Amino acid sequence: MARTIDLNADMGESFGPWVMGQDAEILKVVTSANVACGFHAGDADVMAATMHEAVKQGVGIGAHPGFADLQGFGRRRIALSQAELGNLVTYQLGAAMAVAARAGGRVRHLKLHGALANMAAEDEAMARACYEAALAVEPELVLMVIAQTAQQRAAEALGAQMACEIFADRAYEDDATLVDRKKPGAMIHDPQEAAARVLGMVEAQAIFAASGATLPARIDTICLHGDGPEALAIARAVRTKLEGAGWALAPL
Repeated sequence: MARTIDLNADMGESFGPWVMGQDAEILKVVTSANVACGFHAGDADVMAATMHEAVKQGVGIGAHPGFADLQGFGRRRIALSQAELGNLVTYQLGAAMAVAARAGGRVRHLKLHGALANMAAEDEAMARACYEAALAVEPELVLMVIAQTAQQRAAEALGAQMACEIFADRAYEDDATLVDRKKPGAMIHDPQEAAARVLGMVEAQAIFAASGATLPARIDTICLHGDGPEALAIARAVRTKLEGAGWALAPL
């Protein structure tokens, strides 16, 4: 029986005539797409075009809600109450579900974006507030969680379907959170280095921290960021490396 893994990428992050990423090309490589819902990036037209292309390519569609911070691309931390967090996620998920339905698809998973995701990876109550709101709208939703963080613990406590995620192009701290982008070495830019590292982690079912520590982890999906200049090369290198080692790529 073939070993299967999902490859996901954040996309739909263009805005009006301003283009970010190579979504059409990356959709030919990945198996799941996390589509921005208009708060941290994207707009209705970009969402529609991205989801239509995902349906055409047979790629699973996910909602990718973030803070309402277009200027900061959702990467600035914002303090919200649990009620506000729930409404933030509900609003964006609802938009994603409607646009996906019109495109002939459906939203299969949800993945938090940027600062919202990083804060929820540290704070289980915050993660739970986001996830409870999403599941109230769609109980069968798969929660895409950063492996071995408060996100995973919250999803487990809710008994939700989940997919545990690692990152191809990001360095890890010893607690399985991501190294802050402001720190040196936070991002991995070399496609071959990223591919070898991903295969190593998937085979070991463990996260390799920047310190050299190995953190056992369930790994169901690999994130390939879609917004960097080397994103497409990394995506292709990771897929080639995994398939060469006998892994089959499949949506969640």
